[in-house]
Amino acid sequence: MKLTEKELEIVEIVEKNARIPLDTLAKMTALTVEEAESILKKLEETKVIVQYATIVDWRKIDGHEGVTAMIDVKVTPKRGVGFDEVAERIYRFPEVKSVYLMSGAYDLSVVIEGRSMAEVAHFVSEKLSTLDSVISTTTHFILKKYKHDGTVFDQGDQDRRIVVAP
Repeated sequence: MKLTEKELEIVEIVEKNARIPLDTLAKMTALTVEEAESILKKLEETKVIVQYATIVDWRKIDGHEGVTAMIDVKVTPKRGVGFDEVAERIYRFPEVKSVYLMSGAYDLSVVIEGRSMAEVAHFVSEKLSTLDSVISTTTHFILKKYKHDGTVFDQGDQDRRIVVAP
């Protein structure tokens, strides 16, 4: 789908801040509120804008730290459907947050979230590795998030201004 310059501008703005007020979006793009709203509606209907998401730093909420793991999966693709069928079977598990087809040593990269390392281990051993097409897995636990989807975590309250002396 080819987007106009204004549509592309709106996509870029909303990607950085999905909660931007419509009137501010209109001013930033030199459009009327009605025009901006119409473009947003079109982008949502055509699934260019798939969903509005919130990024939460769960480590800051007591009792909700959880565990995130990235799992490299080597699979045997099925004739006629390639990797799509096994990827769909994997992404249907509620623990799975993302599935990507990758180049390199492994075929799929799977991101899952669980309450504990034991829960992630149970998922890998009882659900993921038992699928017919799965040949092998390698699990990596995320120890700390520094940046996620363009958002930097733990910047702190330090004064980041440049010191200027006379």
